[in-house]
Amino acid sequence: MSELIDAMVSTLKSNPQFTDRVILVTGATAGIGRALALELGKRGATVVLLGRNESELDAVYDAIIESGGPTPAIVPCDLATLTIEQSEALAEHIKTHFGRLDGLAHIAGVLGGREPIQSHRPTQWNQAIQINLTAVFQLTQALLPLLDESPSGRIVFATSSVGIRVEAYWGAYAVSKAGLEMFAGILSQELENTSNTRVFTVNPGGTRTKMRAEAMPGENPATLPSAEVVADAFLYGLTEDAGDFHGGRVNARDLMDALGTWKAS
Repeated sequence: MSELIDAMVSTLKSNPQFTDRVILVTGATAGIGRALALELGKRGATVVLLGRNESELDAVYDAIIESGGPTPAIVPCDLATLTIEQSEALAEHIKTHFGRLDGLAHIAGVLGGREPIQSHRPTQWNQAIQINLTAVFQLTQALLPLLDESPSGRIVFATSSVGIRVEAYWGAYAVSKAGLEMFAGILSQELENTSNTRVFTVNPGGTRTKMRAEAMPGENPATLPSAEVVADAFLYGLTEDAGDFHGGRVNARDLMDALGTWKAS
């Protein structure tokens, strides 16, 4: 782990740029997704912004333009109802308009309610599994051919500690993240010797976002790092250097400690 963290620190301190790279970010209207999209735009990437709310997508679009970044693309999309046909249409749209895709950041997610399994509402359960896991599969499958055409395609996943550690009352969210952990691991093995596309997984930890406030309403947000600070770990996963750690998984807190960008109070 120390080797990975040292490499991440070195790369991020070198101020990596993403000029001429096309990167799709899901959940681009809020939290870590928004922070990552804005940072990528500042660093020269053409960002494909995917989210539900068009007005919020417009706001991120405007912010990237104001920062001097390349003109991004807006993709209004509700992952709760996404189909493989829609995913394939998105891939075709990206190929037609940009001719390439160099990165895919799976940041979108929903909490799905913190309830006992016995009383977990099926609608919330199904929505969490669909958005946090099934939509990830659908988009990845549809976009892989484009990513494989890139000399350094990158896929980064947002996971969670409750995806690898059993905790009561995390229900569908934990189950979806456990599935995502396995999905990322299987994908990394399958791509190891067959593709230039490389996979990286980040556990952001508690972050000052709306979702965290919903999950932990009594928590003081001032004790948590901002989405902008946490986004550094995802930014690294999209760099060319991240290819040296294919299938890697990192806790964002470890990176923040090493960079000195945030310390627990």
